[in-house]
Parts: sequence; structure tokens; C-alpha cells
Amino acid sequence: MTEPADVGAILAAGAALWRHAGDGGVEVLLVHRPKYDDWSLPKGKREPGEHVLLTAVREVLEETSVRPVLGPRLPTVEYLSWGRPKQVSYWSVCSVGQAAPSNEIDEVSWLPLAQARQQLSYTHDAPVISALQPRETVPLILVRHASAGRKGDWPGDDEARPLDQQGAIDALVLARLLACFAPSARVISSPALRCTDTVRPFAASFGGSVEAEAALAPPGRSGVSPSSRTSRGDSLRHLFRDLVAGGRPAVVCLHRENIPEALAAACSALGAPSAVRDPSLPKGGFWVVHAAGGRLAGAERYELREPAAKGTERYDVSDALRFLGPVACSFGATAAA
Repeated sequence: MTEPADVGAILAAGAALWRHAGDGGVEVLLVHRPKYDDWSLPKGKREPGEHVLLTAVREVLEETSVRPVLGPRLPTVEYLSWGRPKQVSYWSVCSVGQAAPSNEIDEVSWLPLAQARQQLSYTHDAPVISALQPRETVPLILVRHASAGRKGDWPGDDEARPLDQQGAIDALVLARLLACFAPSARVISSPALRCTDTVRPFAASFGGSVEAEAALAPPGRSGVSPSSRTSRGDSLRHLFRDLVAGGRPAVVCLHRENIPEALAAACSALGAPSAVRDPSLPKGGFWVVHAAGGRLAGAERYELREPAAKGTERYDVSDALRFLGPVACSFGATAAA
């Protein structure tokens, strides 16, 4: 993720929507704002407490009537807007919906890549289109389980340690963020309760279920033979090869200890070494590994709570709950039971 913007920065997000044209080429969607009489990529400002992923999805839907599924991240654009620094995050979106103007937009236009760059009213948007690689991608998402208290404070079997109150709330927030990349997916988890409950709200949001997979259990901290470690590594590699071959979105929930090995296995299954220097994740954080035709198309790290820039709104639990919608209602009773 891009580092926080400067003091007083305006944070915004959007997407470069593209589609295959009838002549075999590629077209990009631009929107026209009558208030400013300009052509640009669909984007908009972040609401207080809103995660930037939700901002991108909401703004694209509001301006184009297309509900986007985010693909690989594109360059972040920074410029001055009415004397204030502005930072706009963009994602690639393969569009399959019918675009139509709405909200503050009076016209939308699908244009070939070269023509779209010429049509843009602002030069700072051009690098976003230039960086666009129009290829359909499938996400493979690796999630670290949400907060589950301290291991030493739990008297029972560690595999049965549940999410704490913060973790239960974070699981609801996480469900909305994962849906930005995968409205539905195969959901696989370590058998540990804190892992299955982290992704259960996401699975419930589309009527899915959580599959427990022993290969995702945390590696033993002692008394583990080299052959056992080798067997676990082989199982992980086999799992991710199967997920890539399946060609559908997948969400995998696991533990701090096996995230590095799992990320390396996912990259290896896509024909690339893991070049990530720090694969670690905070609780509830996730990696999105994008696959295109069985090859690695990108990998990005996200957190539940983005570091707040000085002079901008902070993200807290009360703000997060405003963006949960029906997911909170459907899981709330389950979490409280």
C-alpha cells in the first residue's frame, strides 16, 4: 500500500474500467462531469472512516452504475486540488456490466486506450491508463485470522480458542473488504476456530461454507520432525497448485507462522518466486495474489485499518460498522450466540 499522504491530504479512490472491444482491441471507460466539464476515470473522495477499497467500489458504482470487482492495483496519483494535496488510489476492473451515467456524471464513454489517454482532461491520470494491463485475473487471497486474545489466557485447547470481541467485529469488516475482490469464492481455513470464524461472515454473505484444511494448521513449535515439516510444505504446495488449477477465486485463512510459506507456495504455483521481503500480516490483514492464465499478475498487502494520514479522518470500529450493511445483520446474531 502507498504511504500515507501529507498533512491535510484529500484521500480518494476509483478504478480504470476496461472491456474487450468488438475489433479485438481494448476500451477504457471515461466519465464526464458537467460541473467541471472534464473527462476522467471514475473516482471520488473517501467518506470518514471508510476503507479505501470500499471507497473505490462505491464511487465506481455511483458514477457508472457498474458494480466493480477489483483487480490488480494501479499507480496511485498525487496532485494538488484547490491548493490541497490529493491522493487517489486506483484499481483495474474488467467490466461486464452496462455502464450508464449517474450521480454527478452526465455522460460515459468507452474509448480505445490511445484515444482515452488523449481524451483525459488531466495529465496526472494518464499514467494510470498506461499502467493498465487488460487481462482477466482471478484472486487468491491469504488472510491472517482476526484477534483472538492471548494464547496464555485461554485455558483450553488452542485450536478451540475463539475470536475476542474485537476479532468478531473485524471479521464482519473483513467480509466487506474481501468481497471487493471476490463477491463469492471457495473459502478454506485452518481448522482452528479463530480462523474459521474469521472468514465465516464472508462465506455467509454469498451462501457459502468454510472448508477446514489440516495443511493450514500452525506448524508445531517443538517436537516436529524434519519429515513432518517437509510433509506439511508439500501439502501446502499441493493445495495452492489445486487452487490455481481450479481457476476460481479462493480465500484462505491461516496463521502468522505459516503465512510466509503459504505465500511462497501461492507464487510458486503461479510460476514465480516470492520476492516479498516482508510477507507478515497484522491480524485480519490479507494478501491478494492475482492470477492471469495461471501466471502471477500481481500481489498486494492490505490491512483492516489503514494508517491514517495527519489531518485526515481516522478509521475506528464505530465508523466501520456504518459500512457493514446486511452482513452485520446476518452475522451479528451468530456472533452473539
